[in-house]
Amino acid sequence: MKGVWYACREAQYLPEELPASTIYSEGAKAQILVNAYERDPAARKACLRHHGYRCQGCGFSFEEFYGEAGRNFIHVHHRVPLHTVSENYRPDPVNDMVPLCPNCHAMVHRTRPPMETDALKAIIAAARLKGKAGL
Repeated sequence: MKGVWYACREAQYLPEELPASTIYSEGAKAQILVNAYERDPAARKACLRHHGYRCQGCGFSFEEFYGEAGRNFIHVHHRVPLHTVSENYRPDPVNDMVPLCPNCHAMVHRTRPPMETDALKAIIAAARLKGKAGL
């Protein structure tokens, strides 16, 4: 393309350069059939009784940050993905489950199988050393 000075030959759009005529559409309804895996609320409670409500990845506490609104809020991650176990799986709430904030929970699920908590902690520690972590 003549006159293109950047490395990529495709048009590059910055947010302020988007054509004004672009129309976006969201909200269409779609019916989706999925499997839902049951979780035992008692196992979650036992996990949190042992580990507490602090993220085991980054150390974030919703209660410390948000006050009463964040009290008793945290995700609980199953180290063994429930889609890989039988219907009679009996998790060990201390060893098979771990409290993670939603961000850390999403990050461990970015890999297949899910990333181990120690690997996530190493990524966070490296980011903190580089001054990149917002924590």
